[in-house]
Amino acid sequence: MSRVSTGPSEHPTAAHALLKRLKEHGVEKVFGVVGREAASILFDEQDGVEFILTRHEFTAGVAADVLARITGRPQACWATLGPGMTNLSTGMATSMLDRSPVIALAAQSESHDIFPNDTHQCLDLVKIAEPMTKYAVELERPAEITDLVDSAVFAAMTEPVGPSFISLPVDLLGSSEGIDITQDHGPARTPGKPIGAVQPGWESAADQAAAMVKDAKNPVFVVGAAAIRAGAVPALRALAERLNIPVITTYIAKGVLPHGHELNYGAVTGYMDGILSFPALETLFGPADVILTIGYDYAEDLRPSMWERGIEKKTVRISPTANPVPRIYRPDVDVVTDVLAFVQHLDAATGDLAAKDRHDIAPLRERIAEFLADPKHYEDGMRVHQVMDSMNTVMAEIAEPGEGTIVSDIGFFRHYGVLFARADQPFGFLTSAGCSSFGYGIPAAIGAQMARPDQPTFLIAGDGGFHSNSADLETIARLNLPIVTVVVNNDTNGLIELYQNIGHHRSHDPAVKFTGVDFVQLAQANGVEATKASTREELLAALRKGAELGRPYLIEVPVNYDFSAGGFGALKV
Repeated sequence: MSRVSTGPSEHPTAAHALLKRLKEHGVEKVFGVVGREAASILFDEQDGVEFILTRHEFTAGVAADVLARITGRPQACWATLGPGMTNLSTGMATSMLDRSPVIALAAQSESHDIFPNDTHQCLDLVKIAEPMTKYAVELERPAEITDLVDSAVFAAMTEPVGPSFISLPVDLLGSSEGIDITQDHGPARTPGKPIGAVQPGWESAADQAAAMVKDAKNPVFVVGAAAIRAGAVPALRALAERLNIPVITTYIAKGVLPHGHELNYGAVTGYMDGILSFPALETLFGPADVILTIGYDYAEDLRPSMWERGIEKKTVRISPTANPVPRIYRPDVDVVTDVLAFVQHLDAATGDLAAKDRHDIAPLRERIAEFLADPKHYEDGMRVHQVMDSMNTVMAEIAEPGEGTIVSDIGFFRHYGVLFARADQPFGFLTSAGCSSFGYGIPAAIGAQMARPDQPTFLIAGDGGFHSNSADLETIARLNLPIVTVVVNNDTNGLIELYQNIGHHRSHDPAVKFTGVDFVQLAQANGVEATKASTREELLAALRKGAELGRPYLIEVPVNYDFSAGGFGALKV
């Protein structure tokens, strides 16, 4: 039973009403760091809402982002006033650009003492939040807190989904004025899935798309995360299989088709030709004559220039939002509607259509297989493709069919994950396509493991991004989350070094090089068992051990990049 107590006063407060309404909307976890507002709110006074203490507010924001992304339900994060909020803001920006329904909450100075930039630790929190949220408001009357939570949830669950923010003056948070938690505010009508726009007459546009598919020789589906949020994956998979149409995805839509599915042509990145020393984008898109971008979002970093290779193409955009970038992407047909409704409509409209003769990408698949199988031992460190192949191997061994999550922090290695990481379910590969902030990996892995507690979670991170947020290793240890972390370490911000080589044909070491960090000792200092692996054999053995432990485990892998190989000199971003 919930305890309703606020210390000396036995009257329910705005804090009680806030937590009660969050629970009614299905919010089960609040990640964060509490400040002096602790005098006004104790999170354990609401059954079913668990507070997860993190070491940094950015961690709180990203963990809520990923948990919300996977579950499809709103989740919450918390910060104290002033610097707590500014730390949280990058997590909010991440959930905005990566499209997750997060309810961000922050304490504010007492209502009578809100003088931004003059009062101690007082900033204009709403103005900070407005550019990176769907909804931002400050509590002015305690009795309105339930209504504000309702508005925040509906805004967050409206496409494009993203964070909402509520600023909470500490005196009003602890106030009982007008609060009656027995009052019936009606049910918390959280949308079952995100609410999108529906353009009148969309069926006519969908019929035009169907006619283009019928006439096409080599149609291709380019799929984004909105298709997952719409619940369209099973119908989309069945349609692709019936018509024999290949599926290419954005970074975060990997897993729409399982890793080994013959129609899964993979996720794409602008770095793939350079990584593979192979014309991958031309192979994937060159023969396509019709591109259907289903749930595509420009923020997911698959640019139209990638699919414009080869022959002239017609394009169809299917999205639950109006086109925000017509200057960049002007489709021949624009269908603004629910993605699932479109897929069902297209399925019906093409019911008598024979399967297509899809274009062959065997040379690309052979190149990938050859690349990943690289048996060479490199004296200066393993190569990231060898690391990724080892992670895939062990994930395939330990995960049940259709399960398992590989998380990637941000860095050059991330693009190897986009290309090669095993993903057998939607959001089976997780990275930040939109915001791409260093330090994303640890909190994303926390969110993934909490969303899928009975499935394995592997994290790959570079030394730069990992150490920018490594304090929350202690959070992983404290929660005893069985996350297997692989830190690929070259003591360098590798992606930045790549750009230096592209622009100047050399590296400026002071801008990218670090002195060595012993990540094994760092992990152990935070209560995480760890080891170092320098060869495939050592890494495979360590991954298998980590997967069997049932508790956190870290593996440091010395790596190196060879920017002189491949086609990076011609890289266009």
